[in-house]
Amino acid sequence: MTDVDTGSGDRLALAVLTQYRMATTEQMHRVIAPGVRREQTRRRLAKLRDEGLIDRITLPRAGRLRVWFPTAYGVQIASEWPELRGRRPPKTVSDPTAARLRIGHTLTVTETALVFLDEARRRGDLCRPLDWIPEVYHSLGSGEAVIPDALLYYVRGGKNGPLLRAFVEVDRATMGPERLASKITTYARLHKHVPTSPGQRRPAFGQEPAREAWRRHYPIFPRLLFVLDGTGPAGVANRIDSLYATARDPSLAPFLRTVPVLAAALADLRTHGPSQRVWHRVQDPNHTVAWSWSP
Repeated sequence: MTDVDTGSGDRLALAVLTQYRMATTEQMHRVIAPGVRREQTRRRLAKLRDEGLIDRITLPRAGRLRVWFPTAYGVQIASEWPELRGRRPPKTVSDPTAARLRIGHTLTVTETALVFLDEARRRGDLCRPLDWIPEVYHSLGSGEAVIPDALLYYVRGGKNGPLLRAFVEVDRATMGPERLASKITTYARLHKHVPTSPGQRRPAFGQEPAREAWRRHYPIFPRLLFVLDGTGPAGVANRIDSLYATARDPSLAPFLRTVPVLAAALADLRTHGPSQRVWHRVQDPNHTVAWSWSP
C-alpha cells in the first residue's frame, strides 16, 4: 500500500490525477477531500491548472461537466515523488480532443475506485487514494502483457487487518461478451507464466526451479474482479453467462481453484457497497458472495 504526505493537498491532488489519468471535479473531491467543502477542491484544481500541472476539458452535453487530466509537465513532476516511483507513467494526452476520446472508460474506472474508497471510509477499513493503481504492466513474454484496468490494495478492519489485492477489469459493454470472458484465460496464463531467456537451460538436479513472474510482486496471486457497466440487467446477465461458459473450460480448473474470480454490476456496487454479497462467482453465477470471499 502507498503512504503519501497528505499534509500537502496540492501534492495529493496531482499524484491522484497522475495515477488515475482523468477525473471529474466531483470525483476528485470524493477521492482527495470528501470532508471539506467542494469549493476548496475547485480552487485547488484551478491553482494546479494555473501552474501548468493539470488541464481540463468541459463537456457541453453533460451539463458543462469538467474533466481534469495531468499535463506532461505535471506527470514529469509527480513521477519523481517516492509515492509514484517505479510505476509506469501514464501516456499523456496531447490536447483536449485527445482527452475527450478517452473519457468514457477512464471515468468509469475512476468511479469504480470510488466505490472501494467510500466503502473503506464507511467501514473503518484502510484503502488510500493511491492504493488504486491503474494499468499495471505484467509481462507474458514475446511482447505480450496483461494490463488490468486497476490493481487494488485494501486492508479490512484497519491498519493491522488482512490485506486483499485484486486485479480489476472494468467493462462498459464496448466489447463482445466472448472477448470479455477470454480475459479469464489471459489471467490464467499470467498465473502460470515462468519467464525464460534465450538459451536458458532446465534447472540442474537439486537446483531451485524458476518461479512464476507474478511471485516477484505478490505473495498471493490477486483475486480477479470484473465490474460491469454500460448495459442493463439483461446485458449484465449475458456477460456473466459468458464468463461462466469460459470458466467451464477444464484447463482453467487449477487457476479457478486458487484464485477467486468474481463479477458484479457497478450499479450494485454503488447501491449496496462492494463488501456486500453482490459478486457472482464465475464458476457458479447463481451464487453471490462478498468480494473478500476465498475458495
